[in-house]
Amino acid sequence: MNLPKEIKCVIFDMDGVIIDSEEIHKKAYYETFISIGVDVSDDLYKTLTGSSTINAFQKLVTHFKLDLNPEELVLDKRKRYVNFFENDPTLHLVKGVEDLIKHCYNKGLTLVLASSSAMVNIDRVFNRFNLNKYFTAKISGADLTASKPHPEIFEKAAILGNTPKENCIVIEDSDNGVQAANDAGIFVFGYKNPMADDQTLENANSVLKDFGELTSII
Repeated sequence: MNLPKEIKCVIFDMDGVIIDSEEIHKKAYYETFISIGVDVSDDLYKTLTGSSTINAFQKLVTHFKLDLNPEELVLDKRKRYVNFFENDPTLHLVKGVEDLIKHCYNKGLTLVLASSSAMVNIDRVFNRFNLNKYFTAKISGADLTASKPHPEIFEKAAILGNTPKENCIVIEDSDNGVQAANDAGIFVFGYKNPMADDQTLENANSVLKDFGELTSII
C-alpha cells in the first residue's frame, strides 16, 4: 500500500506510541500473574501486546483453565497499573511525539486516539500531559466489540475523524495493532519503540525509528 497522496487524519495508538508506558503495563500484568499463580512465558505475553486487558485475561483464563473472573482480574491489574502510573515520576511521552502531535495539529490535520486501553487510563495520560486539545476523538477498548488485531478500532477511528480511510494513516508499535490497520485498509507506520523490541512490525507499510522522520513527510 502506498502512502496517501493527501493525509487528512492521523490515528495514534497510545501505549508505546504516545507514552512510554509499556514497561509499567508489563509490571502490572506480571504482578497480577504472580498473584494468581500462573507462569506466563515471554512468547505468550507477546501475543497479548496491543490487545485490550479484558481480551488478554479472557485468553489467559482459557489458556490456563482458570476458575477466575476475567473482569475481576482486569480491575486487579488496573489498580496495580494506577499505582505505578501515579508513583513513577520518570513516566514520559515518547521522544518526539509531542512535536509530531503539535505539527499535525498546526497543519489542520484531524487527530484521533485509538487505544485498547480503558478510557480511564487514556484520560489519565491525556490530562497529565495536556493532550486533549489536539485530538478530535478518543476510542478505548471498551468502545469495541472486538480487540486488536480486529480492524474495528481503526474503522471506527476513520469514521470519528470524518475522513475517508484512503486519507488516513495509523501509527502503531505492536504487531496486533499493525494487523488491525492492515485489515482496515489503512496505511500504517510501525514505530520501533525500544521498549517493545519483541514486536516485529513486519507487516507495517513503513517502519519509523524516530518521529522526526514523519514530521518531514506530513
